Amino acid sequence: MTANSGFPLSLDVKGYPVLVLGGDEEAAEKTQRLLDAGAKVTVVAPSLHDDLKKLAASGKVVHRGRHFRDADLENAILVLNMVRGDRDFSRALFAKAREKKCVLWSVDQPEASTATMPAVVACGHLRVAISTSGVAPALSGFLKEDMEKIFGEEFAAFVEWLGQLREQTKATEPDFEKRRTLLREALDGFRLLGKVQYPKVWLDERAKLAVSPGVKGQA
Repeated sequence: MTANSGFPLSLDVKGYPVLVLGGDEEAAEKTQRLLDAGAKVTVVAPSLHDDLKKLAASGKVVHRGRHFRDADLENAILVLNMVRGDRDFSRALFAKAREKKCVLWSVDQPEASTATMPAVVACGHLRVAISTSGVAPALSGFLKEDMEKIFGEEFAAFVEWLGQLREQTKATEPDFEKRRTLLREALDGFRLLGKVQYPKVWLDERAKLAVSPGVKGQA
């Protein structure tokens, strides 16, 4: 299966204009994530989910109660297309976004996007991005749910402590290599241990492959 894993990075949107097309619950969730990152968000949609209505009423987002217009792309560095099922619109938007040189993510059409949206596990300062390159997005969701159970309050406190230790070490130890050694020693003994539990349908499939001519021994 051909898939483009892209070049993973984290985009700094603080203070920059971002455009969200669509007003459903998923658009509301993405909008809140953008606000948390400091973006200046404009939502273009004829109707809004209740959460988006509250954000618009409080002035946290700009709402344009209509369908998309080309002029909406002006100045936007990122566009989230939350409109599902309209391939003609997504393709036209893709061409316009390429022309305007802004980053575009379309919720259900990776072929009409210039970026992918990973599932993100957040715990204090920790961010873990999970992507299957658009091949199995549902799996990303399952991984996120399980990882959120692993990283709790203690882990957030641990990362905070490491950050404080790093700042203290920078202030008291001028030698880079010694600082590096001290910080690595602080992580001595840390391990993330886990085991994958596969679904029965996959185990059955693997069993079939193991006995199939030409693939025996590859399972």
